[in-house]
Amino acid sequence: MSRQKDRILEEKEARLREYLSDQGSLLVSFSGGVDSALLALISREVLGERSRCVFLDSPLSSRNERRKARTLSEKYGLFCVSLPFPVLRLRRFRSNPADRCYTCKRYAARLLKEQAREWGFRQVADGLNLSDFQEYRPGIRGSTEEGILHPFVEAGMTKEDIRSLAHTKGLDFWNRPSSACLATRIPYGEKVTRARLGLIDRAEETVRSWGVDRVRVRLHGIIARIEVEEKDMELVLAYRKTLVEALKGEIIYVTLDLEGYRSGSMDEVLPGDPSRMRPDRP
Repeated sequence: MSRQKDRILEEKEARLREYLSDQGSLLVSFSGGVDSALLALISREVLGERSRCVFLDSPLSSRNERRKARTLSEKYGLFCVSLPFPVLRLRRFRSNPADRCYTCKRYAARLLKEQAREWGFRQVADGLNLSDFQEYRPGIRGSTEEGILHPFVEAGMTKEDIRSLAHTKGLDFWNRPSSACLATRIPYGEKVTRARLGLIDRAEETVRSWGVDRVRVRLHGIIARIEVEEKDMELVLAYRKTLVEALKGEIIYVTLDLEGYRSGSMDEVLPGDPSRMRPDRP
């Protein structure tokens, strides 16, 4: 980084630390991703034992995400508790409307706040950052309405800032691919079920076992649409019979998306100007 970028990042980190210090105590919603992991580590540095983490364990979490969360918390000595998150109990969530994430985040926030009260902690925070406001994320409104804090937003930090800061601190997870809950692989309006989530998880786990970092298995009724980066397409085709076998049963047709991996591809069908559907920045 240039000297000016270094200075700007240092200023943002200072604002972040000051903001965290002002909270007194903090429960961090921990997913095992870069954002929440960095927040958890800095929060612990600032608040010590008055900072703890919670991983919400549900059918929406892939085996890969669970492994990452467990490995990171053990490696860096984080106090992290895994709590059951029975989000599939919610009929509105299972029906999978376009604002599905709003319902999920509000329910998650209530569980996190309940755990915070049990520990005697004042606040709950997540790893939301300014870059997240460039996407369609109705969950932001849900968590904000429930009073969840967004320290990276308060510090003016983007995804690039977070990765750069993690890199400068020598944290080995700084460039890990972003992940999203398994429900994002199911089109709006199609029911979210434990069986379909499990099928997606198994298929993506199969592709990852071939050394593919970025993969999404999107289900459209009886069709599975596989998204990987262009460099991995030939590999997936070479192992196509294995992948078809992993998906057979509920799925009849298995396809490879020639446009390749891209975040939020299920939102491409939403009507209107996508920019109008993004949450307002604070």
